[in-house]
Amino acid sequence: MASTGSRDLDPSDWSEFRRLAHAALDEVISNVESIREKPVWQQPPAETRQRFARSLPVEARELGDVLDDVRAHVVPFAAGNLHPRFMGWAQGAGTPFGMVAEMVAAGLNMNCGGRDHIGIEVERQIVRWMSEAFGYPEGASGLFLTGSSMANFLAVIVAKTNVTGAESREAGLQRADRQLVAYTSSEAHSCVSQAMQLSGIGSAHLRKIDADTLGRMRVDALKDSIRADKAAGFLPFLIVGTAGTVNTGAIDLLSEIAQIAREENLWFHVDGAIGALSIFSRSLKPLTAGIEMSDSIALDFHKWGHVPYDAGFLLVKDGAAHKQAFASAAAYLQRADRGLAAGETWPCDLGPDLSRGFRAFKTWMTIETLGTARIGDAILHTCELAGYLAEKVRESAIFELKAPVALNIVCFGVKGASGAVNRDLVLDLQESGIAAPSWTTINGETVIRCAVFNHRTTRTDIDLFMDAISALAKRA
Repeated sequence: MASTGSRDLDPSDWSEFRRLAHAALDEVISNVESIREKPVWQQPPAETRQRFARSLPVEARELGDVLDDVRAHVVPFAAGNLHPRFMGWAQGAGTPFGMVAEMVAAGLNMNCGGRDHIGIEVERQIVRWMSEAFGYPEGASGLFLTGSSMANFLAVIVAKTNVTGAESREAGLQRADRQLVAYTSSEAHSCVSQAMQLSGIGSAHLRKIDADTLGRMRVDALKDSIRADKAAGFLPFLIVGTAGTVNTGAIDLLSEIAQIAREENLWFHVDGAIGALSIFSRSLKPLTAGIEMSDSIALDFHKWGHVPYDAGFLLVKDGAAHKQAFASAAAYLQRADRGLAAGETWPCDLGPDLSRGFRAFKTWMTIETLGTARIGDAILHTCELAGYLAEKVRESAIFELKAPVALNIVCFGVKGASGAVNRDLVLDLQESGIAAPSWTTINGETVIRCAVFNHRTTRTDIDLFMDAISALAKRA
């Protein structure tokens, strides 16, 4: 199947290519269909690692031989997040429908940085859908990114430009007559600090507000911090609330924070990477009340939306404020009133990327195929499973809960044991292939953390997990 007789890069035998491609697709589908029968994770052996230490290939190889390598050295050693007992991190499991979308998108190979083609319209459709879902007005803008880390970074840039003016894009932070400061929870994801660093403002100017006993940012402490900064001559410009903290899934009091932001004239951004898509569930939607009052939201379709990686998203209420932070008047980005260069606002006007894949298509196809009601029901089910796991922990003579369960994340540990014991249990369980939890630090203690995101997970999986980790704990 190597193309050796032509200067183009297409296969020399389309019939043989079609046969091999169909077989590869069938094998990937079978892998997903039978994923429960496989280990959650297994370490790649030395032979496989050596396979990916070879020198740069110069000569062509037969596609069939390359696919043999994929079959032997790639598929068996994936990260494991397709498996129903993968509970280590906040990762979605994907769906077969999204897999088909990825194949179609790769075949079309569209650059969705701009210009007038259907890929841009599909992305705008998602922007309209998410505006509807979150109660944002017409005129809101949105952009697909690699994930919420990038979305949170862009939100900081938009908020910074909003307060310092578009001129600050050239003049820099000296456009601000005072030191900019921002606020978030002590439980916020580390990418918020990183966003402050990358923006040039610096993470030293991010105030990390204490959390209450439920893991939510304390609004009284937030008010006090803003008041103190103003008195000290600083310029508060941004509050980052969290809809689902990475450690425990806690949701900040978004309505109260929104009111503070409104009174103080601050940009209110919500990091919803973990929990924003809970709005798809009628039962869970009240948990994020107030999110509609935000100025921007970061979320990940590749988590609870189960869109194949990667599919992060930024939604901004004021489309003009979003555009002024990134739009460029470069000659090669000139617009026309007709032809391929038509269109007033392109995605490259809303972020730094000119070259962008067709991420919107797999999101569009997933939502079109499943509908938000079915996705929302799957989200609710994972929260119910987390409640079931929490109850199993409470009933256990070995383990105890280490934090309240707000959504779908359960943190627990061995009663009276050191954090090292909890960490070793996690590693032992991962290496067994039975399940893959993770660990985190709560109040200075290393604890076991289970993030139940997978739509394939059942109560039986929770029972198997608890049986396995209990048996390991008894031997420890």
